[in-house]
Amino acid sequence: MSATAARITAVDTYDIRFPTSRELDGSDAMNPDPDYSAAYLVLRTSEGPHEGHGFTFTIGRGNDVQVAAVDALREHVVGRSVAELCADPGALYHALVGDSQLRWLGPEKGVMHMAIGAVVNAVWDLAAKRAGKPVWQFLADADPAWLVDQIDFRYIADALTPAEALELLTKGRQGAPERAAELLRRGYPAYTTSPGWLGYSDEKLTRLAQEAVADGFTQIKLKVGADLADDIRRCRAAREAVGPDIRMAVDANQRWNVDEAIAWTKALDAFDPYWIEEPTSPDDILGHAAIRRGVHPVRVATGEHVQNRIVFKQLLQAGAIDVLQLDAARVAGVNENLAILLLAAKFGIPVCPHAGGVGLCELVQHLSMFDYVALSGTTRDRVIEFVDHLHEHFLEPVVIDRGHYRAPTAPGFTAAMKQDSIDTYTYPHGAFWTAENTEARA
Repeated sequence: MSATAARITAVDTYDIRFPTSRELDGSDAMNPDPDYSAAYLVLRTSEGPHEGHGFTFTIGRGNDVQVAAVDALREHVVGRSVAELCADPGALYHALVGDSQLRWLGPEKGVMHMAIGAVVNAVWDLAAKRAGKPVWQFLADADPAWLVDQIDFRYIADALTPAEALELLTKGRQGAPERAAELLRRGYPAYTTSPGWLGYSDEKLTRLAQEAVADGFTQIKLKVGADLADDIRRCRAAREAVGPDIRMAVDANQRWNVDEAIAWTKALDAFDPYWIEEPTSPDDILGHAAIRRGVHPVRVATGEHVQNRIVFKQLLQAGAIDVLQLDAARVAGVNENLAILLLAAKFGIPVCPHAGGVGLCELVQHLSMFDYVALSGTTRDRVIEFVDHLHEHFLEPVVIDRGHYRAPTAPGFTAAMKQDSIDTYTYPHGAFWTAENTEARA
């Protein structure tokens, strides 16, 4: 079959879960026992080797609900022309967001919106593979006018117009080849959350923090918010381990009311926190603005649970955040994240993405690298989160070198999972979970 005649033949979905709660990996004040999971999909095509892989991240129970949401989108995808889909991912984005009956479940937020993101990201993976480029380069090389056409400006045009977006992207192309070469040479700055999970002992925290500095990281992050005395003790141990020159962020994972967030953050002032992350509900724009005023000069960061471009717009308009933390899989994929990156550029707010989880590092690196090469043109005060969990399950896992993400060179989103891992950890009938269930019945 010719490339022009190729079609999407199937959307295969998988409920993949890893038992990370057993070692308290990923534990924080709001989520004490996460089992890192992915609602994973593969777009099969009639043109042989080309497939599109995508997923969204959850933490265990409910991943089956997320998979069901992806399944509900299948009829919009199967049978579509591969060439047309890859030439205009925005057309599918609009079709998925615009399904009025499914839209009722949001609109543009929650489980359905995350499912759309998984499918849309799979399309970008497929498109970049067909072009023979990693997604960051595929985006950086794209015509600015085409990128603007990929963005939905509905509800955000009062803050960012298509003309402004085109101007930002056109200006961002200046010097892009030199920045791409520098990216390939040096990589993109990272910070690590690996030392800071709330369930870790002080000894493990100290050891991992010291190892992070030795590995070249210049910023670490600690989870806080369950018990103030514990947080003071842990922050003291971490600061003593890394010294005064390493940035140390803290993350409350939405645990506090507004007044509590201000008081708790001030109680940690002695340890020089660089930012306080998710201090309250991700939907509370005015609350974040009040916290930002109350904790200055500590920065306020949020975004991993912000559900769409509209809430990001309001956080920026209200002067509520110092650091924008987009997520590759929370919103409706690359198209919506382009809007969010452009909003951040318009307002002059640095983007430091959320990562970790299952494959989020592999995905989000491409968005930051595109932003550096062809939009903001800088890595100043910008870092991508890194968590050293579960990368061994991916065909092209992230590589960290001297505290930097090494730029991927393989085509696509470089976030395809190994088939053996899919077979082993698909719930409940994968080899791992079947053995678990057999043991439980014995």
